[in-house]
This record gives sequence, structure tokens and C-alpha cells, in this order.
Amino acid sequence: MNYSILRTDKADEQLRDIIFYIAEDSGDIDIALNYLDKIETAINRLSLFPESGSIPNYSVLRKQGYRVLIVERHLVFYKINHEAKEVLIYAIVDGRREYQNLI
Repeated sequence: MNYSILRTDKADEQLRDIIFYIAEDSGDIDIALNYLDKIETAINRLSLFPESGSIPNYSVLRKQGYRVLIVERHLVFYKINHEAKEVLIYAIVDGRREYQNLI
């Protein structure tokens, strides 16, 4: 059985900000939409392979049960609820930034 994918409002807002930034920076909405598709495809793959993400380097995040999926330069932080068959996306952040406080 596949896992359901849920996103927090914060993760949705972060994803919107990323896509708007790419569209504005590149001047091409198609580039932004292609990147959105890449992130969405990677996230949706978690429904079949929820443990495919890595365990974070930060011990605080590791102890809280987060996993991280790398999509190019962005990091998708999520937790798995095996009992409910759910993957909850908490944050989507630029991996070049200090992200520990963004989750």
C-alpha cells in the first residue's frame, strides 16, 4: 500500500517562494515550472519509497525523526508515520543556507 503525502502550510509556502524566485530570477516561467515538476516528482516518489531519504547530519533533526530528500540544491525535510501510512513534508529549503532553524 502506498503512503499518503501531506505537506505543512510552511512547506507549501517555502515551495511557492522557491518557484517564484526561480521564475523571477530566470525570467522564464517554464524553467520554474520544470523545477516544480522535479521537486513534486521526487516528493511523490516517497509514497512508494518513504525511507529513500537520508538521515540528516544534525543530531537534533536526527533525534526528532526527520529524513531529508535532496533535489538538486534543495532539501526536503519529512517524517514518516508508518502506522498511518503517511509521509509529512515539513520544510523545503535551499541546502546552501543554514536550515536547522527553518524547519
